Amino acid sequence: MKYSPCFATLIISALILAGDCFAQAPIIQPGAPGEPSTRLSPEAATEIAATRFTEADVRFMQDMIPHHHQATEMAALVADRTNWPPLVEIAGRIDAAQADEIEFMQKWLADRGQSAPDPSHHHAMHMHHDMAGMATPDQMAELAASEGVDFDRLFLELMIVHHEGAITMVDDLLSQPGSAYDPTLYEFTTDVVNDQTAEIEQMNEMLAQISPDPRANLAAGVDDAESAIANLELIASLPRPAGFFDPNNPGGLSLDRLAALDEDTPAESDADDAASNDEDAADEEESADARRPLLSFINSDMAFANDILVAGSYHGFNVYRLDDEGRPSLISSVVCPGGQGDVSIIGDLLIMSVEEQRARVDCGLQGVNDDVSAERFRGLRIFDVSDWAAPKQIAVVQTCRGSHTHSVVSADDKRIIVYNSGIGRVRDSQELEFCVDELPGDERTSLFRIDIVEIPVADPTQARIVDSPAVFADPESGALAGLWRGGDHGDDTQETNDTNHCHDITIFPSLNLAAGACSGNGILFDITDPLAPVRVDAVTDPGFAYWHSATFSNDGSKVIFTDEWGGGMRPRCRPSDPRTWGANAIYEIVDGQFEFQSYFKIPAPQGETENCVAHNGSIIPVPGRDLFAQAWYQGGLSVIDFTDAANPVEIAYFDRGPIDAEELILGGYWSTYWYNGRIYGTEIVRGLDVFALMPSDHISENEIAAAALADGGDVFNPQQQFTVTWPDDVVVARALIDQLNRDAALNETLDFELKSALIRFDGGEAGPNLSNELVQLAEQVQRVAASSAAPLAQVLIGLSEQVD
Repeated sequence: MKYSPCFATLIISALILAGDCFAQAPIIQPGAPGEPSTRLSPEAATEIAATRFTEADVRFMQDMIPHHHQATEMAALVADRTNWPPLVEIAGRIDAAQADEIEFMQKWLADRGQSAPDPSHHHAMHMHHDMAGMATPDQMAELAASEGVDFDRLFLELMIVHHEGAITMVDDLLSQPGSAYDPTLYEFTTDVVNDQTAEIEQMNEMLAQISPDPRANLAAGVDDAESAIANLELIASLPRPAGFFDPNNPGGLSLDRLAALDEDTPAESDADDAASNDEDAADEEESADARRPLLSFINSDMAFANDILVAGSYHGFNVYRLDDEGRPSLISSVVCPGGQGDVSIIGDLLIMSVEEQRARVDCGLQGVNDDVSAERFRGLRIFDVSDWAAPKQIAVVQTCRGSHTHSVVSADDKRIIVYNSGIGRVRDSQELEFCVDELPGDERTSLFRIDIVEIPVADPTQARIVDSPAVFADPESGALAGLWRGGDHGDDTQETNDTNHCHDITIFPSLNLAAGACSGNGILFDITDPLAPVRVDAVTDPGFAYWHSATFSNDGSKVIFTDEWGGGMRPRCRPSDPRTWGANAIYEIVDGQFEFQSYFKIPAPQGETENCVAHNGSIIPVPGRDLFAQAWYQGGLSVIDFTDAANPVEIAYFDRGPIDAEELILGGYWSTYWYNGRIYGTEIVRGLDVFALMPSDHISENEIAAAALADGGDVFNPQQQFTVTWPDDVVVARALIDQLNRDAALNETLDFELKSALIRFDGGEAGPNLSNELVQLAEQVQRVAASSAAPLAQVLIGLSEQVD
C-alpha cells in the first residue's frame, strides 16, 4: 500500500502532538483529606521503588544502639566482680561484638542522613530502658553491687533476657511490610539473631553449671544417665518390652547422630575384622535401615485396676501385674499402632485413644497410605480384657478428629458414658460422612466440640457417639467459637492456641463437676446430666500457651491446670525460661468460679537437650493435705504440696540426665501417678519406674502410711477422680497430729495426751474410759487448733466408737 506525501505529513504531525501531550500529562500525589495535591516529576514518582530504608528501619537502628550499649555497660562490670573464666570470656566477646555493631549502626544512619543517638547520654538510657530485654536502672544497680557467684548468676540472667529482647526487636521489625529491604540491614538483623541465639544457649548452660540444685548438669544416657533423687526411693525400673522399641535405635536418635556415634566407636581389631568380613554387606544394609522412630514406640499414659497396671504406648499397650510391694511384672503386650494410646479400665473393658492417620481398624502394622480409606481408624478402641493375658479388640468408635484423650464420666450396669477429646485435623467427609471441616458459616463444623460416647454394657459392639455438643459456644449469640480465639494477651504474654477443642477433661462424678483444659481456656463444667455438660466458668491465663491437663484437689475445691508450652517437644525449663510459662496454675473454686492463686514450676534448671514442661500428674491422698505428683518430661518427677494454694512447695523429686548430650531427643515422664501407696512413672523412652515416698522434714512416716490407707476405689483412670476417704485408724490420727505439730498448733501437754491415748488404743485397750478420753481429746483439739483440727477430731470420735 502506498501513502501520499500529504498523508504522511499528517501522521508525523499527529505523533508529534501526541508526544507533547504525553510529556505534559501531570503526575499527581494527593494530599491528606482537605489538603492540596502535589505534582511530581517522573523521577520523584518512581523514587519509592528504589527506597532502601523505611521509617521502621531507622527507628530500629536508633533503638538498637542504646540497647547494645547497655550490654557493653554490663560487660564492663565483669572484670572487677568475678574471675570465672567462662563469664569473663563471653563478656569480652559481647563487649567487642556489640561495640563494633554500634559503630556500624551509627554509620548506617549517618550515611542516610538520619540522626544517631549518643547511647552514653543519660537521657538516651532513661528513655530506652523499657525496650524489650533492657534491664531497669534498679537491676543495673543491683548488678553493680553484687560480686562472685551472685554477680555471675545475675549477669547471665539479665544478659539472656537482654539478648532475647534484641531478637524480639528484630522479629518486630521483620513483621512490618517493606522493612529491612536494604541488604546490609537485613544481613545485620540475621547476624544479631544467629549470634545472640548461640550466646543465649551458651549462657543457659553456664547458669545451669552454677546452680546448687543436684538436678542440674546430670550426665546423659539412655540406660546409664546420671540421676538425682530427694525424699523418694526408686524401687523398680523396667525397660520397654521387646517389640516396643527399635532395637537398632532404642534411644530414638537422629540418623546424623547415630552416624556420629558410630564414628566415635573404637575400631575392631584385625582379628575381629577378619572374622566379620562375611557380614559387612549385611551390616551395611542394617545400618541403612536404622531409623529414627519418632513417636512410633513411645510410652504414653497409664491406668490401674486392682493389681493390674496398663501402660499405653503409641504402638499398643502393655499389661503388668503388681505384687504386694507394687513392683510390676509383664503379663502381656498388645501391638496395635495408632498413636496416643491413652487407656482407661472399666470392669472387663479397656478403652484406648487413637489419633494418628496411620492407625488401622485391624491393628495392622502396615499403616494406611490412601487419603481416604475405610481401613483407617481414628477414635476409641474397645477391648475385652476379661483375660488380661489375651485382650481382644471387640469394638471401635470412629470420630472426626480422632481421640487424643478420653474421660470416663459414668458407668453403671447398663451403659458407660465417655467424653472424647479429639484435637487432630477433621477427617474428610468421604471417609466419615458426618465430619465437616471449618467452613465459613457452616455450623455443622466438627470443631469447637467434644464427643459424648455411649457404650452399652450388655453389648459394647454397639458403642456410638450420641452427641457432639458445642461446649465453647457463646450463650447469647450462639457463635460456636465463643471462647478464646487465639493470639497473645498483650506485651510479654504467651501466644496461645485458640479454643476449638479440649485436651483433657477431668471428671469428679461425686461433685457433678468436670475441669477442662481446653487449649486456650480452663473450663469448669456442670455434669449433673452427663449427656449435657454445661459450662459454668472459663478463664484464660496470659502465661499459658496451651491448657493441657486438669486435676482436682482431694475435696474438689481446687484445680491444678498445666501449660504444655512447646507441646512437650521443646526445652522449656532452662534457667532463662519464665517461671510462669510451661508451669502449673492453681485455682480455687469459689461459688462456682475459678479464682487464680499461684504458679508452680520446678526450680531445677534443665538443659537445651531436655524437653521439659508440665505434663500429667495425680493427687497423693494424704489426709489433711493437698499433694500432687507431677511429670515434667525430661525435667523428671516432682512432688508438690499445694495445701496453701497461694504458696506451693516442692517436697520430693527424681530426675535423670538427658537421653543424649548433643541433641534433643523426646523423652522423660509422660505421667506420674499415685496408686495404692506407690508412684508410677511411664518414661517415654526408658520404660516404667516405681517409687516409694520417703519420710522427710516435709512429710512424716505416718502421713505416707495414711496415704496408703486411702480408699479411692481399686481403679485409677486418667481424667477421672473419686472422693477419697480414710478409715478411722490410729495411723490416720497420727498423721493428722504430725501435721498440727508441724504447724506448731498443739501444746506439749495435748500432744502427749493424744499420743498416749493412741498407744493404748493400739495396744488393744477397750472400754468407756478410753472412749470418753478420746471424745474429750477431740473437743480439746478443736478448741486449741480450731478448723485445722476438724479432721483429727472426726477420727478420734470414730476411734472412740470402736472401743466403746
